[in-house]
Amino acid sequence: MKVGLEKLENYEGVAVKALLDSRVTDLFMNTIFAKKKRFKMEKLKKTLLVKNVDSMVNVEGAIMYQMECNMFFKEHMKGTRIDFCNLGKTEVILGMPWLAAHNSEINWEKGEVKMTRCPPICGKRKQEMERKEIKKTEEEEDSEALRKLVSKKFWKWKKVFEKKESEQMLVQKA
Repeated sequence: MKVGLEKLENYEGVAVKALLDSRVTDLFMNTIFAKKKRFKMEKLKKTLLVKNVDSMVNVEGAIMYQMECNMFFKEHMKGTRIDFCNLGKTEVILGMPWLAAHNSEINWEKGEVKMTRCPPICGKRKQEMERKEIKKTEEEEDSEALRKLVSKKFWKWKKVFEKKESEQMLVQKA
């Protein structure tokens, strides 16, 4: 699947091919790919030992670098940390932290990923919640303005005075 990564230092976007793997315990980027695309590599204070699926220590060595970036998939965005290691031909592997954070619907047979169950931490859900809050605030402001402009005895017909209703044109019959 394709995802977008945004470098935090210059907001440059890079499209990458990512592999989803529920057995992987973190998010990884191929070190060679990272250098080629000039991702900023931050040295870890303590190196991390890499074990393969068969529990054997990876012959390519430990993880020594990581990066922070924004990851985009469809309309979803999330700030994330990615570790660098040798992944062969694979550019990025998204493991359980990504899968758990988005709780995506995945059709493994078709290779489809649908973002229908994102929690509030997800960037898209966060934007939707902010929009709802703004709309609620605007409605409260409109209601307050209506109370100031319309006499109290007409409040029971307040719908007639609301912006949406008041902007409608009356149809004239000939």
